[in-house]
Amino acid sequence: MAGFYDRHIMPKLVNVACGVAAIAKQRAMTIPHATGVVVEIGIGPGHNLAFYDATKVKNIIGVDPVPEMTALAKKRMHQSPLEVEIITASAEDMPLDSNLADTVVLTYSACTIPVAEQALAEMRRVLKPGGTLLFCEHGRSPDRNVARWQDRINPYWNRIAGGCNVNRDIPALIKTAGFDIKTLETGYLAPFPKFSTYHFRGAASLR
Repeated sequence: MAGFYDRHIMPKLVNVACGVAAIAKQRAMTIPHATGVVVEIGIGPGHNLAFYDATKVKNIIGVDPVPEMTALAKKRMHQSPLEVEIITASAEDMPLDSNLADTVVLTYSACTIPVAEQALAEMRRVLKPGGTLLFCEHGRSPDRNVARWQDRINPYWNRIAGGCNVNRDIPALIKTAGFDIKTLETGYLAPFPKFSTYHFRGAASLR
C-alpha cells in the first residue's frame, strides 16, 4: 500500500502543493537568475520551467529519482522554449561530468534528499568554477518554539509527505558543503503553518 501511495498518489499531491501561488512567487524571484547550462536538482513536475529566462539559459538538465514525478513535467517541457533533458538519478550520485554547470538550481528538494550533505557535494562537483547555486527551500526556523515543534512533527511529517523534512538548517548545510552564501532572504511563507514554511532564498558560489 505504501508503495502505491508513494508512486501514484504522492507525486500528484506534491504537484499541487508545490504549484500554489505563494510558492510560485518564490520561484519567480529565484529562477530568472539562472544562466548558461543549468542543472536542476529534483526537477519533479517541472514547476520551475516557466520561470527560466530563455535569453540567458543555454539548456536545462533536470535530475530526479522519481519517474512518476517527472512524468508530470512533460507538458511543461513541451511548452518551454528551452532544451530540457531529464535524467532519472539521485542527487547524491549524479551521472554528470564535473565542472558542467554554470548554474545549479535547488528548489524545494533539499528537504527530501535522503543524504543532503552528499547531494551538495555532488552539486559542488558539477558546478563550474565561478558558477552559482540558486536555492529556494524551507527548513529550520530560528524561532525556538517553532523549531521545537518542527522536531516533534518531523518524524510523522516525513512519513506522510514523501520524505520531506521540515527541520533542516539549509544555510548551514550549504556552507558546510563548501559554498559561500552571497545573498540570503528568509521568513515565513504566509498563509501556511509556521512549522513547514520558514523559507531560505538566495545564491551561493564555490568557496
